[in-house]
Amino acid sequence: MKVCVVGAGAIGGFLGTRLALESSTRVSALARGATLAALRTHGWRLQENGGAVTQAPLASASEDPRELGPQALVIITVKSPALPALAPTLAPLLAADTVVLPAMNGVPWWFGSGIRALGAHPLESVDPGGGIAAAIPATQIVGCVVHASAATAGPGITLHRMGRGLIIGEPAGGDSARVQRLQELFRRAGFEVSASARIRYDIWYKLWGNMTMNPVSALTGATMDRVLDDDLVCAFCSGAMREAAAVGARIGCEVRESTEDRHAVTRKLGVFKSSMLQDAEALRPLELDALVGAVREIGQRVGVATPTIDALFGLTRLFGRVRGLYPPT
Repeated sequence: MKVCVVGAGAIGGFLGTRLALESSTRVSALARGATLAALRTHGWRLQENGGAVTQAPLASASEDPRELGPQALVIITVKSPALPALAPTLAPLLAADTVVLPAMNGVPWWFGSGIRALGAHPLESVDPGGGIAAAIPATQIVGCVVHASAATAGPGITLHRMGRGLIIGEPAGGDSARVQRLQELFRRAGFEVSASARIRYDIWYKLWGNMTMNPVSALTGATMDRVLDDDLVCAFCSGAMREAAAVGARIGCEVRESTEDRHAVTRKLGVFKSSMLQDAEALRPLELDALVGAVREIGQRVGVATPTIDALFGLTRLFGRVRGLYPPT
């Protein structure tokens, strides 16, 4: 099975290495710069739980999709700000039966398709002008939620901290043979994978939990435990989460859990830096639109006011613009 990982960063390196260790796959990478050079020299490399570095064979690596050719499975793990420019170049990877699995943070570009309340137009916050939807056929997408913590220890080497959970499912709901095949593939590669008949809900539920933690940690420089320990900041996060839950209820993604219950789950993860805080410290673009801007846009479309989310979006947007991590006005 030919698999291509688009974006061999933290999550891409984790998924790519584990899949490359599965003998039935040939895993390539679409990468660039120092990461591309490291992959070509060393192959896939993964360090788990402070142990020895595991190396796995790399079928091919290139910055040009034309050199990699059509794949059976394309896993997209790039940061969401990079995808609008990248998506139109991915056509050489896509055959008629290629499955595209976006393993990304936040609201994916395809999320609004088929939700009547959101109308026919793509979400501008995550797919400006509809360019991604035009480049990647909706019929080839399988939704995905990743429950894992990983970071890059250096170019081409991933540090896996915790979690091997994957949820996959058809955007339209229900089950399918291709989801079953993917479930078995990821299970053989060592993941705790489940198939969901409501993948949009699973995406929204994860977003509901991290759409506040990510930007607040980036703004303050605080780890998750310290965000929750400050009663005023925790209350602010809870307010934004209640607004997001109200938005979700309008689009069939009702969250019944309380904010306190969700905070308790986050506390169990201990002291850790969110992905957005890691990006801010490394001076990488912030995934603000997929995590916060999309929720705000959906709220506007379905008539739910989101003043707390608006404030969080505005503050983090300004933080990013001052540092060159978010597009200017």
